[in-house]
Amino acid sequence: MLKKIINVFVIIVFLFCLSSSGDERLRIKAIGIPLADHYAGIVAYEKYRQEMKYADYQILILPSPDFVRAYFRSEPDADIAFNVAPMVMDMYAKNPNFKWVSLIHRDGNALAVNKLLSKYIDIPEDKLLRKPTESVADAFKRLRKERGKQIVCAIPSPLATHTIILYKYFKDNGVSFSVSLADENKDVLLKIIKPPKSPFFLRAQDACNKPAAFEQSLPWTEIVETESCGKVAWYSKDIMNFPKGHVECIIIAKNKVIKNKRKALREVIYYIHKAGLFIENARRHGGKEMDEVVQAIQKHIPSHTKASIIEGLRPDINAINYINLNVDSQSKDSFREIMNLAFEAGFIKKKIDINELADESFGTEITKKTFPFAITGVNSEH
Repeated sequence: MLKKIINVFVIIVFLFCLSSSGDERLRIKAIGIPLADHYAGIVAYEKYRQEMKYADYQILILPSPDFVRAYFRSEPDADIAFNVAPMVMDMYAKNPNFKWVSLIHRDGNALAVNKLLSKYIDIPEDKLLRKPTESVADAFKRLRKERGKQIVCAIPSPLATHTIILYKYFKDNGVSFSVSLADENKDVLLKIIKPPKSPFFLRAQDACNKPAAFEQSLPWTEIVETESCGKVAWYSKDIMNFPKGHVECIIIAKNKVIKNKRKALREVIYYIHKAGLFIENARRHGGKEMDEVVQAIQKHIPSHTKASIIEGLRPDINAINYINLNVDSQSKDSFREIMNLAFEAGFIKKKIDINELADESFGTEITKKTFPFAITGVNSEH
């Protein structure tokens, strides 16, 4: 009798262990920064993480791209990261222990100017008409000459895609710049300011009667306008124009994660792509879906106001988009242009082999969907 009981107990334990091992989800921890760039990662967490069968999806928001780089390098629990393209190039040149597995968005940054500087620029009231004309460049050069001092423009990092966009605009319009106070003969001084601090930076410069600007991701440029401390001058999509939008922030995954957690990683990428389409659907239709997007974002980034989120996601301006997030030939072309400009400007010291960095095997069909469509009707493919 005792032997029979023991045998039954062993069978039960065996079946329990078998069941548990089959249902075990592997952690995929993503790190990013408080930008509109990473909204799809946040919405995927809030809306879809309970649907995931293979991944225990987690997210951590850090203050700046430099923090993301440091955390990804040093912390074993950082599985994937959302980070700016030039910084990824620099990271890969120093330690190629990861791959580029997806985009997290396309386009998405802009130039904002404070009230004082905006008086010298012809900025249309209609945002649809705000293009990167010579007007902004002329204002930088004129005020530099009149005041005898460089105009300060804040950036998140010299290794940010934003800075490369700014470099291209300056290059095309004859504006000189420096990243050092010692080089006083340049028109513009680039100063590193964390994205959440950039609206305060513009206010502070206005209070000191100093013209200033910043090049940052949405919605920080929109917050400048919704809180009446400056104007959006132009959007990056009009500087680096690609049919689907230029590359800015991408998803990188450690090689060991690709090897040991492949199914879980594929699932997370699928749901990030699905979340991107949910955002696209919501921004077009508004209502409850848009409220759901706003609530998800504010849960993780309270400093993003409802007004700035909605304004930054205006579909008519389309300053950022979350479609076509696969690593493909078009995204590689955009990445290559950013790399060439970053190298030319001296922000990166070495070019990398993009094909070695890129891993196209995590692409999805869902991210290629065109509008209109019903997001609830999209079939799972992961």
